[in-house]
Amino acid sequence: MITGLNHIAIAVPDLDKAIERFMNDFGQTFDHKEDVASAKTSTAFFPIDKTSIELVHPLNGEGPIQKYIEKKGGGMHHLCFESDNIEEDIARLKTKGYEFLSDEPYIGAHNCKVIFIHPKSCDGVLIELSQPMD
Repeated sequence: MITGLNHIAIAVPDLDKAIERFMNDFGQTFDHKEDVASAKTSTAFFPIDKTSIELVHPLNGEGPIQKYIEKKGGGMHHLCFESDNIEEDIARLKTKGYEFLSDEPYIGAHNCKVIFIHPKSCDGVLIELSQPMD
């Protein structure tokens, strides 16, 4: 029985830079880093309620994550962060150099205001910001 999402793994070429992005730019709480020698990866975890984000980086420049990054530069499809003020978040992230796929948020699924950050701003990961419209 599936009871929830455990984590979302994102391959990143620069682990420390990605950790800073998730802490400082997206306001996530960093839990810990861990090297997994058997998988030749270094990992960093950001717990979010009943799930977490796992950043994975090649340990010592080896292993399958290294090959993935060499081929794709890092990434997965997309990750969505909920916002309580999407306009403020867009403005703040633009000052940090993030590029968006549209000029303004638009109505997406579940009647939410949404906007996507270009993957080249986030190690190849497409990130969606979403604000419910109550």
